[in-house]
Amino acid sequence: MWHAAWIPTEPPSLANFFRLELPTVPVIPIIAASIGLMYIAGWIAMIFSGRGWAAWRGAAFLLGTLILVGMTGLAVEGYGYAMFSVFMFQQMTFMLTIPPLLLLGKPGTLLLRATPHNWWGQPILRIALFGLRSRFGKLLTHPLFTLPLFLFLFYGLYLANVASRFLSSTTGHLVLELLFLVCGILFNLTLVPGDPLPSRTSYLSRVLDAFFEAGLFAFFGVLVMMAPAPLVSAFTSAPEAWGVDTMKDQYLAGGISWAYGELPSLLVLLIVMIAWARSDERLNRVRDRQVARQGDVELDAYNEYLRSLK
Repeated sequence: MWHAAWIPTEPPSLANFFRLELPTVPVIPIIAASIGLMYIAGWIAMIFSGRGWAAWRGAAFLLGTLILVGMTGLAVEGYGYAMFSVFMFQQMTFMLTIPPLLLLGKPGTLLLRATPHNWWGQPILRIALFGLRSRFGKLLTHPLFTLPLFLFLFYGLYLANVASRFLSSTTGHLVLELLFLVCGILFNLTLVPGDPLPSRTSYLSRVLDAFFEAGLFAFFGVLVMMAPAPLVSAFTSAPEAWGVDTMKDQYLAGGISWAYGELPSLLVLLIVMIAWARSDERLNRVRDRQVARQGDVELDAYNEYLRSLK
């Protein structure tokens, strides 16, 4: 059933979860370490060019890559192959915690600024600009695409028994983890202020999306907790030495979805509200400077309209 996956022999515990146990094929840890090193290289290039880079943004991005390495490079990854609760914790981390940290680091902006505009850097810049201007990029970041995808990765994946087909193999397990991460990034792109995007959504829309996200996890968690039978067959064959009750573990998975979904969603909502307030503040400053230079054109036009009605 598990193919090349490594499954721990010790019973699950907090201490055992955080043991260093690289998977047989450490694809995601290698990807995470690689993008972390590339980010550091760009950060250093910005410093040497004299333009600098916000340290807090670099710290946020590297923390995101570090958590990604931990979620897939520690023993928790092995337990996630046999326990629904552990896998749910990983999924929520991939979709809610890691993406905002990566996006706060503004990797796209760093790429555009740190990449040399010479012969080898031009293809990279062209690809990046194409992604910003293409219709495909607009589709990937549009709520009408990201919201259904988000719904599928919870309700469709588990309630339609699709997850069992993926999680019956190491490759399927890995594909799902990458899909969770990519979907989390796409959904949070329009919420977390950072890199330029092919299309922007209003702040009101972002607030509504953040509320929708919190409600999605809570309702899904309740459904999982109330399920009378196992939802994923891959999580019904944990080693006997672990002493895991399948239904209790599934109940715990539902509780994790409910509880874990609240805090990150509220933090993202707070980030959106702060960005909204700062945007209004910038617009007010621009308008004040315009009024100081030219007078209040809009008010004068309105007064002139009122006088014309007399």
